[in-house]
Amino acid sequence: MASSSSSRKIHFDTTDDELTEHEEEEAEVEHFDDFTVASSWERFISEIEAVLRAWMSNAPNNLLEKGAVPLEDSGNLYKVKSEMKYAMKSYCMEFYFKTDPDGEIADWNFDLHDLQLCFGVNEFLVIAPQSASGVVLDAPEASKLLSAVAIALSNCSSLWPAFVPVHDPSRKAYIGIQSMGTVFTRRFEADRIGSQVPIKLMHLEGLYELFVSKFAYSTLDLSVHNFKVRFAMKLTFRTLPYDDDNMKAAKISKSEENVTGEISDGMQWDDDCSWSEWYSAEDPVKGFELIAIWSEKMVENSMEMAELENASPHEAEKWLISLRLEGSSGNPVGFSSELCLLVDALQMSFEAQFMEDFVSVENPGSDNIKSAMVIPSPTVRDRVLKELFIDGVQFSDFADSGHNKTSRAIKGAPLGSLFAQFCLHSLWFGNCNIRAIAVLWIEFVREVRWCWEESQLLPRMPTNGSIDLSTCLINQKLQMLAICIERKIQLNEEYEDCIGSLDQIDSMSEIESQDESVIGDDSVSIHTSSDGFSGKVDSRKVEDVHLSNDKETSDLTRRGSAGIVDSMMLLKSHQSMHAPYTQEAPLMTEDMHEERLKAVEAFGDSFNFSAQLERDILTSDMSAFKAANPDAIFEDFIRWHSPGDWEEYDDPEKSKSSSSSALDSKKSKDSWPPQGKLSKRMSEHGNLWRKLWNSAPSLPASEQKPLLDPNREGEKVLHYLETLPPHELLEQMVCTAFRAAVDTLSQTSYGELKQIETEMQQLYLTMASALRPLQVNRLSGDSETIEDLRRLTGTIERVEKLLTLAASLHRKLLKAPRLSTEIFSDYYNFYIQTTAKGFSEDIGEKEFDKKQEVRDVEREVLSNMFVPPTANQSWRKVLSMGNLLNGHEPIVREIIFSLRDRVSGNHYAARCGNVSQQEIQTYRMYICGTSNDLRVALSVVSGD
Repeated sequence: MASSSSSRKIHFDTTDDELTEHEEEEAEVEHFDDFTVASSWERFISEIEAVLRAWMSNAPNNLLEKGAVPLEDSGNLYKVKSEMKYAMKSYCMEFYFKTDPDGEIADWNFDLHDLQLCFGVNEFLVIAPQSASGVVLDAPEASKLLSAVAIALSNCSSLWPAFVPVHDPSRKAYIGIQSMGTVFTRRFEADRIGSQVPIKLMHLEGLYELFVSKFAYSTLDLSVHNFKVRFAMKLTFRTLPYDDDNMKAAKISKSEENVTGEISDGMQWDDDCSWSEWYSAEDPVKGFELIAIWSEKMVENSMEMAELENASPHEAEKWLISLRLEGSSGNPVGFSSELCLLVDALQMSFEAQFMEDFVSVENPGSDNIKSAMVIPSPTVRDRVLKELFIDGVQFSDFADSGHNKTSRAIKGAPLGSLFAQFCLHSLWFGNCNIRAIAVLWIEFVREVRWCWEESQLLPRMPTNGSIDLSTCLINQKLQMLAICIERKIQLNEEYEDCIGSLDQIDSMSEIESQDESVIGDDSVSIHTSSDGFSGKVDSRKVEDVHLSNDKETSDLTRRGSAGIVDSMMLLKSHQSMHAPYTQEAPLMTEDMHEERLKAVEAFGDSFNFSAQLERDILTSDMSAFKAANPDAIFEDFIRWHSPGDWEEYDDPEKSKSSSSSALDSKKSKDSWPPQGKLSKRMSEHGNLWRKLWNSAPSLPASEQKPLLDPNREGEKVLHYLETLPPHELLEQMVCTAFRAAVDTLSQTSYGELKQIETEMQQLYLTMASALRPLQVNRLSGDSETIEDLRRLTGTIERVEKLLTLAASLHRKLLKAPRLSTEIFSDYYNFYIQTTAKGFSEDIGEKEFDKKQEVRDVEREVLSNMFVPPTANQSWRKVLSMGNLLNGHEPIVREIIFSLRDRVSGNHYAARCGNVSQQEIQTYRMYICGTSNDLRVALSVVSGD
């Protein structure tokens, strides 16, 4: 028989009629027929077997090196696949495995694959056709395909379960098989009912009887017999979406419980957030999912299942909560997007010399700009100006914030200042284009000029009489103008008061003259500053503000004295030295300091003046000192004003002479005369200080010309604002807008989240570095700094998203701060890992599903989130399942029934068998669904 088959085989292979007998004998030996692969189905089994052996021979780590890919939603699960053909069809066989395959699968492990959850398997195979549906629609084909895999697994002595997807893909149906290594075989089957679920199967009692019917006699009444089966359940509840309708219903429901509570319609979730003045952010929290888990327990009859259905979710052993995120809809609304538009406006600002050029109809170069950029209506413009220049608004500093120090490192205007508010309004004025900014700036300067001309105080500007040089130049100029307006108002009031009270002043002068005549020539006439005079005196050099009669007095009248200087006397007249009232140093902005220092350098004196000791200040101080000390000489002024330039003698003989002189003058407070001299620089010929002393008149500070001329300085500020080049304006606007936007965000209440605190600190440092080139005024339209600023807006957008989520969680879980912190920490870690890999930053609910266990004390807080539904809500349906939570039925109910039996040898054993018998799970049913959807997965162990 073999010979004839071989002859036919040889004849089929050779087809040469002249083949010799010797060649036939050789061919008979060389060609061997393997009848196990004679058919295509047998060859298909052999091909599957070869692939299985290759996978079995490789450890999981080796499979990873050979191209196995991880599954995104299944934790430590990997997949490797192989393609093959049978009967003109292509199939794909996939092997799902874990790097640590040992151990049982937990029932409610959230990292499980769908088939692992349905059938309780660990590693498994799936073979499916490579078609559009990916399932086997023909039942005989599915059975044959599963048999082929089962034979191949048996030949390999493998215990891997194998599955074949069948029916329509929407049914998620499978059939499967697994060898148990003995005569027992486990078979799998899963299917789904997508509609018209039988009423009986909507309740736990009916589902229990469905499971029992798989192993009990069909003639028994299942409702009256006891069958001990294991039961575990997981219920998933979902809060209502945080939309307007549901939030209004929630407020109405709460108002019914608390009659005194006030309900305000139209409230947004972020109305109390720091950014709500400028925009309303979309709530990133779509809702929460609450999972209640009942651990495995033994049930015996249908009555117990009915009781479990009426149980409250509060009786569950474990509660878990997960966050549902709202996917991004369109362009994000926030500071980051508007700051990006402001950077674009900065780039275009180099195209014109004046801001008026961007809105002038006579400027031909701006035609393309005008066509692409829209200016808001005059009504909108007037509304913005009214908000900026509203009367009575005081300056509110950002000093109370913990980020004040890092914020001040950015050279912009403080958050509450007038220019900072202008910059923030500009972000939302039109689409923040250069034309809209130009229109708003021109009107802004006109309003500032009106305040100056009408002597109206500038709103949102500090009135402490100092200029903060750490801010941008425009803010310094506005501070200067505000001070000038205040001084201007004071001068006007003093002038009016002076005219109305001339008689009173004359009478007071007569009284003072009489008092001086009574005291005598040795008395001192003290002239203090008037109410309108803002003077200063060094309190450290004054012994007592109250002046007593001195034995050594001047024949001249002393004016403008603030008191006697401690233990100091005049060199020439041996009278007590008096400290004068002096004028405050003139207020100067940053550019004024630079100009005056340049003027000092051009003056040509070898002495290097500091910014606080310039020529007019020094002359004013000398005049005031002369008025307070009529007999003073230049050396006296140096001893008082610059003690470092008066050098005491170090010679012992002179020191001895000085000591004997002190003994001879016991009545004197100090040794006389002081043994010292001027320093070298003050003794030089032609010293500027001495020249100024000789030319300085004797005038008290109250009679001197003010160092600050408010009219002149105010007009200079307005000239600066009106002629400011566009690029300089936009550079300062960018610095101020970035700083003010982040300062606004940092005022958000988000609980104790260290991640946000760290992100904000890092953002301030990044901003200070990126904005530093704008402070040196060396920017151009094609500078790399422009791209750096665009990247900075991306960083702000990232922090803004995290901060918005943190604020939303903080408000919703205000009474459960631990949950808020843990949920955000999980999201933050997930977000950092996701963005680090270069994935999209639009993270939705399907991607982030980390769960947090709820403690017993926190359950009531989460339970209150489930507001009882109202009758008119369209989503509410007829309740068909139990285990309600505040009237809400679970969106998903998952149940696992199981039955275990002991086996002895090749047969099931009695319950009273010896301890050496092995217990296996003979029946397992996984049920998932709602009243309108039901999926059942069954696994059965049999010995056939």
